[in-house]
Amino acid sequence: MKGNPFRGFGYLIRGFGLLTEPGLRSFVIVPLAINLVLFTLAIYLLMQQFSVLVEYCLSLMPDWLSFLDWFMWPVFAILVLISVYFSFSIVANFIAAPFNGLLAERVEQRLRGEILVDDGWKALLASVPRALHREMSKLLYQLPRFLILLLITLIPVIGFIAPALWFLFGAWMMAIQYCDYPMDNNRVSFSDLRSNLKTRRLSSLGFGGLVSLGMVIPVLNLLIMPAAVIGATIFWVEEFAPESSAQIIEQT
Repeated sequence: MKGNPFRGFGYLIRGFGLLTEPGLRSFVIVPLAINLVLFTLAIYLLMQQFSVLVEYCLSLMPDWLSFLDWFMWPVFAILVLISVYFSFSIVANFIAAPFNGLLAERVEQRLRGEILVDDGWKALLASVPRALHREMSKLLYQLPRFLILLLITLIPVIGFIAPALWFLFGAWMMAIQYCDYPMDNNRVSFSDLRSNLKTRRLSSLGFGGLVSLGMVIPVLNLLIMPAAVIGATIFWVEEFAPESSAQIIEQT
């Protein structure tokens, strides 16, 4: 596989380095606020309903499999955590998509040394239909693979490899999720987006894997969305954009 996972890590780290740039701050605040609200709701739901949800899942098992309760409880607990995590991530991505698209656009302008142009709410509203359509494409790509992994997780013995598969799946989906913003701005189709990432698969998995890890770290997970958008845009400009003369600003 081509690419370098450490190079992928670096894009996200550099994304954090640009979060406080004066020309980008206003586009960082909205995704940050959306993450704050939704992750607070997710944590509240888990605190209030976690045991109830796990017990409900166990109640769906036939009585003759009750001897597997000791094994299935942690399995169902992981499934509840994953389901809540993905559900709230999907909602957050739909709400934040237009704002993330604008953030990616401003970052790309900055990286190329172009003048930052603020088109205000008009540009934001014009981007909403395309952004939502693109989010739906990602959801339709993700959902069947998510369900297949759920089935694998529930299969005895084979289910033991599920954690590694979930991590790889999450890393790949995070790479797709955030690299889509700059590529969509440049009219790269969803199928071409996936083809592009496959040509740098290790870099893509490194980037997406670090994003996935960041999302489960308290406080850091609130900043991960805008940082990932910025990092993905740097990834696009440096490795995929057709123009090779982009003025890339290295972060120290």
